[in-house]
Amino acid sequence: MKKFKSILTASAIALSVVSFGSYAANDALDQLLEQVKADRISETKINKEREAEFRAARDQKQALLNKAKAELDAEQKRQKQLQQNFADNETRITDKTKELEDAKGTLGEMFGVVRQASGETLGRVATSIVSAQPEFSNRTDVLARLAEAKELPNLSELEELWFALQTEMTQSGKVVKFDANVTGLDGSESVKTVTRVGSFNLLGEDEYLKFNSESNQIEPLGRQPESHMVASVSDFNGLDSGFTGLYLDPSRGAILDIFKQKATMMERYHQGGLPGYVITVVLLIGILISLERFVTLTVVGGKIRKQLKNPEKPSEKNPLGRILGVYNSNKNVDTETLELKLDEAILRETPSIERGVNVIKILAAIAPLLGLLGTVTGMIGTFQSITLFGTGDPKIMAGDISMALVTTAQGLIAALPLIFLHSITAAKSKSIVHVLEEQSAGIVAAHAERERA
Repeated sequence: MKKFKSILTASAIALSVVSFGSYAANDALDQLLEQVKADRISETKINKEREAEFRAARDQKQALLNKAKAELDAEQKRQKQLQQNFADNETRITDKTKELEDAKGTLGEMFGVVRQASGETLGRVATSIVSAQPEFSNRTDVLARLAEAKELPNLSELEELWFALQTEMTQSGKVVKFDANVTGLDGSESVKTVTRVGSFNLLGEDEYLKFNSESNQIEPLGRQPESHMVASVSDFNGLDSGFTGLYLDPSRGAILDIFKQKATMMERYHQGGLPGYVITVVLLIGILISLERFVTLTVVGGKIRKQLKNPEKPSEKNPLGRILGVYNSNKNVDTETLELKLDEAILRETPSIERGVNVIKILAAIAPLLGLLGTVTGMIGTFQSITLFGTGDPKIMAGDISMALVTTAQGLIAALPLIFLHSITAAKSKSIVHVLEEQSAGIVAAHAERERA
């Protein structure tokens, strides 16, 4: 390629020289000839160098190939040797294992019993609340070693197993107080006085605690049991002498874990959903009306009783006083007219006295109907869930079933006090109307006697 380029260059120079004149032609041809000779020598030298490099590289690659083949042969021989050694070792292990079993004799049975007992004791001790005490926190080390041992245990290890069993048995019958780190629900740690009741429960000052065997920490329950159960903890801790009741978990924590999942009263209330909230509003309205009526009628009744003690001075601030005022204004009319006037006055007073009483009665009737509406709505949702997801997972239907049952209970719970309040307010209003009618009849009778006289 270089030679070709040189020829082209020389030719171009020659043509240029010819174009400019013939006087420089001979010099240009001499220069071109010299340049071609020089390029040929250079190309020959370069080709020889490249050929030498290629031969050297070929010899080197052949040497590497020979070396790799030698290494492969050596590794294959080593593989065969290792396979033979492995087979020999397997045979020796089998022979030694048989010799060990023959040497152990009846001790092999004891070894199996020790391993089994150690494993069972390890599981019991690791999850026991006795391990929550600092002095008993490291009991599992020896038991874990015995449960995984490959050789016969010695006398001291057997004693440790015996001590672990005896310690668990002895401590399960004691009530002990000790100071320990208690990890709160927010992750913070604090030193508190903990009471251990046998192997059943851990108690704080006013709460139940649990021992987390995985993290080896004492923690409060995520949700405490009912208030009367928690109150027994405070009573137990405050006892200096004598006896008191205390709720214990004989399942060593399983029942308390179930109590954590138990819904509270507030959670059950919210399970009622929208129908439950409407029932609550109805109940509150009924209670407010009942309270207003009770207070108002009590005040009116007090004023009427006061008026009965002084009938000569009627007051316009109570119904009886206003009826007496009507009588004083119509003393000179006949008996029939006076009776009609008084009946009219009583009719004017009755609506204000009986106002709101029928509303309470209506609300008491509406509450269970709303509960029935929630029941039907919940059952519709239940059947819809069954249609979509089947009956494989009861939790899918639990929400709608809860609403169906809870709203029924809420409707009945709202209706019962409303019926009771309606009875009270109705009786109170009727007693006031009865007093007015009684006094009106007495006034008419006295007026008639005066007319006959």
